[in-house]
Amino acid sequence: MSDATVRRTQADRRAKTRSSLLAAAARGLSTYGYANLVLEQVARDAGYTRGAVYHLFANKEELALAVVEWIGETWDTDVRRPSLDEAVPLASLITMARRHAFYCRHHDGARVMLTLRVEFTGQDHPVGRALDEAYHRLEAECAALVRAGRDDGSIPPGPPALLMAKSFLAVLESVGIEVAGEAPHDIELTERAVRGILGVAARA
Repeated sequence: MSDATVRRTQADRRAKTRSSLLAAAARGLSTYGYANLVLEQVARDAGYTRGAVYHLFANKEELALAVVEWIGETWDTDVRRPSLDEAVPLASLITMARRHAFYCRHHDGARVMLTLRVEFTGQDHPVGRALDEAYHRLEAECAALVRAGRDDGSIPPGPPALLMAKSFLAVLESVGIEVAGEAPHDIELTERAVRGILGVAARA
């Protein structure tokens, strides 16, 4: 076996281990929160020893930050980017709601993010700061869509766009978690909820 093949095999093994640990940590964070997350249990749930965790992550904080980044990347790929591909601002927001509901069927990411946001509210902590930065970017993006929708007439006038965006995301998150996996009603109910916030009629 060549050195290049060995390195590739090692890299593949490392990537598989990392992915398994991130998934196990996400499950643990959604169930127990950050303060009660035990790295030994994360390792066991992923099918590895504690040493595997510390080989890839310096500590619990680094692992949690990696989970936040990992969830952000999956949500960006599955929800955000396809939504922004829509030509009409209102369609972007509705697509975001529908795709988020579908995302919640298969991922625990929304519950993890909400659990961590609640836990770190009012605290100056690296994980809390990472979450705040991600949410502020998304709020600004959704506020821009609301303003654009008002400009083209698809979204009626109402409260300030940023407040609308915050309300939209709060409803999106909470309803998506509450009805997760209740197909096909999860998508329909999430869309109904955000249409109410946006002040637009439900589909006929």
